[in-house]
Amino acid sequence: MIEKSKAVVLKSLKYSESSIILTLYTQTAGRQTYMVNGVRSAKTKQKAGILQPMFLLDIEAYHKPGREMQRLKEFRLSEIYQSIPFNVVKSTMSIFLAEVLYKALQNIETEPDFFDFIYHSMQYLDSLDEGVANFHLWFLVRGIGSLGYGLQNNQSPVMPWFDLKSGSFVASKPTMPETPNRELSVYLSDFITMDLHQLKTYKISGEMRGRMLETIVRYYNIHIDAMGEIRSLEVMKEVFH
Repeated sequence: MIEKSKAVVLKSLKYSESSIILTLYTQTAGRQTYMVNGVRSAKTKQKAGILQPMFLLDIEAYHKPGREMQRLKEFRLSEIYQSIPFNVVKSTMSIFLAEVLYKALQNIETEPDFFDFIYHSMQYLDSLDEGVANFHLWFLVRGIGSLGYGLQNNQSPVMPWFDLKSGSFVASKPTMPETPNRELSVYLSDFITMDLHQLKTYKISGEMRGRMLETIVRYYNIHIDAMGEIRSLEVMKEVFH
């Protein structure tokens, strides 16, 4: 059965001289793995160039229920990025976000609303001129809410500590060693409610941004099974913090 869908590129792996194994997050079927034959041949190598992390595609694929690997019939860009491929900051961020999503979505059922969140957020990143360095923090904080593990914004003077296990703010400092301090907890509270357009004016130091990223990734590891190590995390910290 041939199905059409929009999709986000999460990972590509060379399989032979001319083929790749491609993992996409699709609007209609969730995370799927595809064999793409002949895409790296001399005649089609230019087309392989659009299979970059977090690129947005329109696809046609042969889907068989229960099969671990599907076959991709056709693909094309759904949106043509104007800045992400040419901006080292945005492209590095895209690699990082694709790795997080690749691992976080392993056991997640199809979530059309979450797909829409990813799709429109990446469109916004492509258009963003100011506040780029904070985009990934906003994306991760808001995104995990769509997966059912949202952070509760109950922060107040009497609830100043963020508890990584409960995803909420509590009165007493949790015993977990990675517990964010009270200052970092305030920043987390800001990002829980922050509108995307506020990224342009929001101020946070590079050091605090790095600590916040580590805290958010730790939160993902606690609540999503099989997340494991995010290899691009150290690169992100060097580039943005």
